[in-house]
Amino acid sequence: MSRRALAEISERLASRGPDGEGAWLDAAERVGLAHRRLAIQDLDPRSDQPFASACGRFRMVYNGELYNPAELRARLESAGVRLRTTSDTELLLELFVLEGPGALEQLRGMYAFAVFDARERRLFAARDPYGIKPLYWRDEGGQLGLASQLQALAPEGEIEPAALAGFLLTGSVPEPFTWRAGVRALPPGGHLIADAEGVRVFGRGRAIAAALGAAAQAPKSLEPAALQERASAAFADSVARHLNVSDVPVACFLSAGIDSSAILALASEASEVPVETLTLAFEEYRGRADDEAPIAARTAAHYGARHSLHTLTADAFRAELPRLLAAMDQPSIDGINTWFVSKATAERGFKVALSGLGGDELLGGYANFRDVPRLARVAGPLSRVPGLARFGGPLLARGGRHPKLAGVLSHAGSFAGAYLLKRGLFLPHELPALIGTERARIGLERLDWFGAANGLLAEVPNCAVARVAALEASLYMRNQLLRDSDWASMCQGLELRVPLVDVELLRQVAPLVVGRPHAPGKLSLARAPRRPLPAELLERPKTGFTVPTAAWLQSGDELDGWRRFPSLLDERTPPARRLACGVLERFGAFDLAHDEVAA
Repeated sequence: MSRRALAEISERLASRGPDGEGAWLDAAERVGLAHRRLAIQDLDPRSDQPFASACGRFRMVYNGELYNPAELRARLESAGVRLRTTSDTELLLELFVLEGPGALEQLRGMYAFAVFDARERRLFAARDPYGIKPLYWRDEGGQLGLASQLQALAPEGEIEPAALAGFLLTGSVPEPFTWRAGVRALPPGGHLIADAEGVRVFGRGRAIAAALGAAAQAPKSLEPAALQERASAAFADSVARHLNVSDVPVACFLSAGIDSSAILALASEASEVPVETLTLAFEEYRGRADDEAPIAARTAAHYGARHSLHTLTADAFRAELPRLLAAMDQPSIDGINTWFVSKATAERGFKVALSGLGGDELLGGYANFRDVPRLARVAGPLSRVPGLARFGGPLLARGGRHPKLAGVLSHAGSFAGAYLLKRGLFLPHELPALIGTERARIGLERLDWFGAANGLLAEVPNCAVARVAALEASLYMRNQLLRDSDWASMCQGLELRVPLVDVELLRQVAPLVVGRPHAPGKLSLARAPRRPLPAELLERPKTGFTVPTAAWLQSGDELDGWRRFPSLLDERTPPARRLACGVLERFGAFDLAHDEVAA
C-alpha cells in the first residue's frame, strides 16, 4: 500500500474523528493502518492510534468503547502486564497479545478493530456481537481493505443488486451486503483473518438470535420477583458503565418514552452531578399528542437534570439536508432524527450521549410483537389454499388503498413473511416496476432475504416473542437503527452509546421477557430505577421519536425521486416509500434502471 493511498483513506474518514489522526506503514509498504480519533478516554496523545503493543510486535486501529475496563485491567495486571495509559485501546491490544482471539470472550462493549501481527504477517479483525460498530471489508485482486465507513473503502463503484433490492424491501441495506459490489460487512460477533493463506471470515451474525433462543428454552427456575430484581440490577449496571467510562462529559437524549426516561433515572442514580439532557422539538407537533417536549422537560426536572430543548424548523432542516445526504454512508430512510439531535448535542459541547435505542427490540415494545405472530397464525391456513394467493391478492389490493394488501396471502402465512409485511417497505413483486425486471430478479435472488430471516428464526424455534425479538434486533435494529445512529452521530463528532444494546444485559434480562406468559416487557425497565418514573410516562400511548419529514418534503423538492413513477407513487403513497425513492435518486440507483423501466 502506498502512503498516498493510505492518506486518501484517512482523509475520507476525517468526519469520524476530529481530535487527531495517525497512520502507520510497515517497512515493506505492504500493510498500512490509518485512524481518526474522537478522544473520549485518556485524552493524552499517548493513546493515539495506530497503537503499538509494548512488545512492538502488534499494531492496532480500533473504533468503539469497552465498558468493563476495570475487569480487563485487573486481568492484565494479574498476568504481569505493565500498562502505559488509561485508555481502553491499550487494554484491548494487550489483552489480544495475551490471549489472542480468545480475548473477544472478555469484551463488553461496542467495537470494530484490526490488529496486525508483524512477526506472523497476519491481520486479525473483529466486530462486536450486536454489530453496533460497522466494519466493512473487500478482497480485490489479492489486496485486502477494511474500514469503518463504506465511503472510505469504496467511494465509487458498481451498485450491488442485492443491496438495491434489500433497501427497497426494508428501507436499509441488509448485511452482509453493502451498497458497493464486492464489499461486505463483517458479521457481528465474527472475525476475519488474513495472511499468506488468504482471507477467511468466521461467524454468521446469529449470536443475538441464539442468545434469545437459549433464554426462551431455559428452565423457569426463578420467580418473576427474583427475575425483576436481577433485571433491575442489570439495567442499572449497564447505564452506569455507559455513563461513567469516559473522561469527557456525557449527555442523555431524552424523549417522552420509557426507554430514555429510565436511562435518565438510572444515570441520575449513578452520577455525582446533575445529568445533562437534550430534547428535539418541532413546531409542527406543538400541542399534539406526539409533542414530546413538555413531558420530557417535566421528566428532566423530576430527576434534577440540566435540560436543553432544541427546536428544529423546516428551514433549518432543508438547509442541512444536503450535508446530511452527503454524509449518509449507505441509503436509508432513517437517521434524520439522530443526525439533528446529535448535531444539537455536539453544538452544546458534548462528545458522548446515551440513547434509549434498543429498548423496544429487547423488551417487546413494538406492535410487531403482537401483530406478526397473530398475522402468521391467521393467514397460515389461507396461504395453503391452492390458487388463493395468485387470484385473491390482486382482488385485495384492488379493494383497498394499502399497497401491501396484494402480498398478504402470498407472505403472511410464514413467520418471516408476516414480519416483512409489517416491517417492510416494498414487497418483492413491486420491485420490477421500480428498478427493472432483470435487476429485481438478480437482486432478490442474491439477497435471499427469506433465507436469512429463516436462518435467524431457526435459532429461536418455539417462542413467538423471542422470534420477533431476534428479527427486530438482527435485521431492523442492526441494519437500520444502529448503522444510521453510528454515521449520523460520528459525523457530528459525537459518540452515541446504547446501554440497552448490551450482551451482558441481554443475558440477564432475556429470561424475564421471553418464554414466559404475561411477561412485563417495558415495565421491567420502568421498574428498574429506585425513584419511580412519572405516572404520565407510563400512561401515555407510544409515539416514537420522529421528525416531521413528510410534511417538510411535501412543501419542497429536495427528495422527489418518487415523481419518476406517477403510475405507481403519488401524494397518497406512504411517506416512507416516497422518501426511499428520493434517497435512491440521490444515490444514483434510478439512473441505472431508468431506461429499462421506461421501456
